[in-house]
Amino acid sequence: MLPSFSYLGEHAGFRGTIKNSPSDFVVTELEAPELLLGDCRAELLRSSPRPGEPKRRRTEPSGPGRAGGGCAACPGTSEREAEPGLQSGLGRAPVLESLLGEPASELLGKFACDVKDAWGLENSADAGAREFSLGPRLDKKIRADLHSAVRQKFPFLLTLTKDNEMIVKGNPDYRELCQLVTEKETSDFFKFLDAKLENSTFSFEPDGNKEHRKTVHHFINRKFGKLLETKSFTTTDVNDQPNTSITVRFRGKSGSRKRCAGGFQEKQDVYTAFTLQKENLETLEAIGLLAAELDVLPSDFSYTGIKDKKAITLQPMVVKKVTPERLKELGNKMEKKGMKIHNIRPAYQHLRLGQLKGNHFDIIVRDLQHHSHDSSADLKERIAEAVESVKTKGFVNYYGPQRFGQGQIVQTDQIGLALLKEKMVKAVKLFFTPEDTDDPVNNAKRYFLQTEDAKGTLVMLPEFKVREKMLLRALNRYGVNDEGCTKGWLNIPHSLRIFYVHAYCSKIWNEAASYRLKTYGSKVVEGDLVFLEENDENISLNDKVHVVTASEESANKYSIYQVVLPMVGHSIKYPSNKVGQWYHERLSKDELELCKFRVSPLQLNIPGCYRLILKNVQNLSYFLESSEKEIKIEDNHLNDLEVSLHISFDLDPSCYATVCLREIMKCDF
Repeated sequence: MLPSFSYLGEHAGFRGTIKNSPSDFVVTELEAPELLLGDCRAELLRSSPRPGEPKRRRTEPSGPGRAGGGCAACPGTSEREAEPGLQSGLGRAPVLESLLGEPASELLGKFACDVKDAWGLENSADAGAREFSLGPRLDKKIRADLHSAVRQKFPFLLTLTKDNEMIVKGNPDYRELCQLVTEKETSDFFKFLDAKLENSTFSFEPDGNKEHRKTVHHFINRKFGKLLETKSFTTTDVNDQPNTSITVRFRGKSGSRKRCAGGFQEKQDVYTAFTLQKENLETLEAIGLLAAELDVLPSDFSYTGIKDKKAITLQPMVVKKVTPERLKELGNKMEKKGMKIHNIRPAYQHLRLGQLKGNHFDIIVRDLQHHSHDSSADLKERIAEAVESVKTKGFVNYYGPQRFGQGQIVQTDQIGLALLKEKMVKAVKLFFTPEDTDDPVNNAKRYFLQTEDAKGTLVMLPEFKVREKMLLRALNRYGVNDEGCTKGWLNIPHSLRIFYVHAYCSKIWNEAASYRLKTYGSKVVEGDLVFLEENDENISLNDKVHVVTASEESANKYSIYQVVLPMVGHSIKYPSNKVGQWYHERLSKDELELCKFRVSPLQLNIPGCYRLILKNVQNLSYFLESSEKEIKIEDNHLNDLEVSLHISFDLDPSCYATVCLREIMKCDF
């Protein structure tokens, strides 16, 4: 898996096999929203009882690795978590802090206060000129969530996008309306305006002054007349006195909204949340099967991370344009394809990659043995010392084999490298390189490489191979040339296009981590990059990556657990020691020394980030089980018994259980 790569501990380890069957490797997302996850894991484990399984405890996130999931700091990016926000009937918006991160959120809050203070000054010339940048946001969905989250929390602010950079400034319309009505009414009005719920109305407080009402009508029509319509309604209060107030609603649009007696007919997107339990399937393959069955696009599904194929995995998902009733109609139909669907219910928005808090693993390691060079010690002692070592020291935070396509002839990083070099035809042919098996999918791939007949290949491919079909449709239309292959890649969702490039960046990171540990060991040296746990909330995540000085090395100021290495990209800094030089030589080897890490034809932008070299495992527990149930393992050596290791632990996002097991066992899989 990671040949010649470094180990952290000095324990001897042991041998064993994993993933003998999917039930030997159960993955459950940690701290997913309860509405999505429910009690599926408990149901699963009840259906496959494991005698003596230790109870699992959950702890709050800790350590610098939590700041940005697997990356300690990401320039221009943040953990993309969406949670219910507004509780007022105006809909739900993502929590701003989880989208921006706490430091940036605090800076935005300070800016908002400054804007309000400037408005309070009589002759503040620069009040309207103040701007605050949220940095580049390339993903349109992320930008939309941020626009909504900022305006819902600070309705007096205006958000703009300039060349993918999000800018925040004071909203002069808000300030003007504040001079006509109360600030609470103004705030509620702009929240209503931003929520854009088609079947909703907003009413100002009763106003007996006709001229004043006329001024408010004129203001709304002048500023928002294309979107809103206003009308004054008169009612009587408990004392039979007339009260007149202005009510606002959204205008109808031909073809999209229909007038009816109750107002407007809603045409909003429908979102349905569910928990996907899959077995021996890749996440994207499972989505392809579901999309084909439901007659929607794979891009209509959202999830927080990719899960192992050779495992039983449980993860929350949200699908757009499918009602809960329709999803329930699938019933047991998908079970034959290795999937079960639990906890179906309405949702309000998509999930985001990186939203998860981590994963819990329940793993069985079978066929336990000594390493060939270590036959003298008691195997039970070897297991105990290995577990204790990883509990204490952690493990090297390598990307695992599923990042690259374990066992495939062409791994995903090779495709990513071709895309970075803008060799579109080569990337397509790598994508369609078949495995050494005789099945419909690989036969179709062989046919395509031999004939370049995209139309014929489309007929041969099964329906669930959605990515392949998307690419082939463009190739059929535009040809298997540079233009056609570029159009083909653009036909695949952005998250999948960039997946291949990220795989290449991950491969380089793995090699860099191995080189760093072999060159300097566990000592923090001059030129290393460290992640600082600063309490100053005004410091951005990127500014928390610090270059170690000679005096700091001499004073042993930093721990190896604070050292990060960059994931290559255009907005990161490299270590200023031998490791930095290694990066430049390694990229030069792949002819990327001049790479801008932007693939404009494919709308790919790779800013880079920083990833901690070492990570710790949480809630690690284990027990041993013999096939001879009457034998007590505690009273016997394991050497002559058929024994399995049952091990459970929690890992942070972007950490790999197979990598943690590799460290425990000192064994490549």
